[in-house]
Amino acid sequence: MHNPNNHNISMKRQAKKISSTQGSIRIIAGQWRGRKLPVLDVEGLRPTTDRTKETLFNWLAPYIVGRHCLDAFAGSGGLGFEALSRHAASSVFVELDKTASQTIRQNCRTLALSEPQAVVLNKNIHDVLPTFKQQFDLIFADPPFNQGLIEPLLSKIAEYDLLAKGGLIYIETELANAAYPLPADWQLVKQRQTKQFCYRLFVREE
Repeated sequence: MHNPNNHNISMKRQAKKISSTQGSIRIIAGQWRGRKLPVLDVEGLRPTTDRTKETLFNWLAPYIVGRHCLDAFAGSGGLGFEALSRHAASSVFVELDKTASQTIRQNCRTLALSEPQAVVLNKNIHDVLPTFKQQFDLIFADPPFNQGLIEPLLSKIAEYDLLAKGGLIYIETELANAAYPLPADWQLVKQRQTKQFCYRLFVREE
């Protein structure tokens, strides 16, 4: 005899399995302080840790308000959302993974963010960079590790003149790839490293 409860049990197990693939990121400060946003478990997705994010945004505190940001390799969108929470003027999120970009869009709706304040592009960052008609005051360059992505990204940012003079760029890499070429007018402002990765903040001289 068919037991209808078996179907309910199966559905509950399936729901539990789905929910277990979802984590969250936390906005540390600003207008959405303490807000948690869902993040799906996507291969290669590596949200910046709260500790690193807190250090970074302590560095950026005097520079955030009114800035136009680019969150390249956006992943969870955590850096762009943190900047917007702290009253950045806008953030462009570029993320190749369709599921991750859909989650960023959903989180934008949750926070009542719309274009042009928040723009989500489900595209390859290298295809998008030549199309930008604006410069950015703040760029987050935090690609997946061990895929050789940082050098071509920085090269194209410089080639297409996307970092405004006086603008800042945050670069996070694994230690093995922490020696990358930079334009002569990008000067180191701050840096830290852990056993696994290195993160630095540069300014483009005016």
